[in-house]
Amino acid sequence: MRSESLLVLLFAAFATAHIVISYPGWRGNNLITNDTFPYGMQWMYPCGGIGTTTNRTYWPTTGGAVAFQPGWFRGHERANIQVNIGYGTNGPDNGPVDMSNQMVPVIQLLGPSNGPYPGTVCFPQVPMPKDANVSVGDKATIQVVEQAQHGAALFSCVDIEFAAPGDPKIEKVTEDNCFNSTDFGFAEIYAIATTNPVTGKSYDNVKNDAVSTRSSLGLISTVVAAGLWALL
Repeated sequence: MRSESLLVLLFAAFATAHIVISYPGWRGNNLITNDTFPYGMQWMYPCGGIGTTTNRTYWPTTGGAVAFQPGWFRGHERANIQVNIGYGTNGPDNGPVDMSNQMVPVIQLLGPSNGPYPGTVCFPQVPMPKDANVSVGDKATIQVVEQAQHGAALFSCVDIEFAAPGDPKIEKVTEDNCFNSTDFGFAEIYAIATTNPVTGKSYDNVKNDAVSTRSSLGLISTVVAAGLWALL
């Protein structure tokens, strides 16, 4: 039984929940609303209010799969999604100093409704950021950011330890833990400007930038499709 079934069963128990990372792991259950977090823990930056864990998940040094369930609360019929990474343990709470290293640029997720809904999104091969320099045994934190259509952002994390590609300690990616539900869609996000509103300077490469943005997003879709086909 896939993750959607579990998701449906848990809706009643976690009516105020938001986003769950289903692969490679999850820092902890922050599907909580109480007096301390009256609007829910996941609004808290970073990582939705959950502290750094010592029980880390192994993840390849060359990048790997990231899967999540985005529809655990109303207001997510449209949402902006991105995946970032922070390196090391020298920051607050023995976590990263900087969580802004982008691995998946912002894309728009189109959900089936504006109410809570089941379903999973998976990027089967998330690349490391440009100029990343990591080694086996290094520690990091992956953060999935979901900006709902009403403007607020949700944060959810998984703490990882890098391992060599193919290391048996890395959980195998399969069609059960990495798949895209058929009732989700994706849209491009880009801006077109001809003049800098501050300096008045014209942009000569606007068309090229827009084409480059569309090409990059098209490549992400191709990589997702190719990765899922490989799992079949």
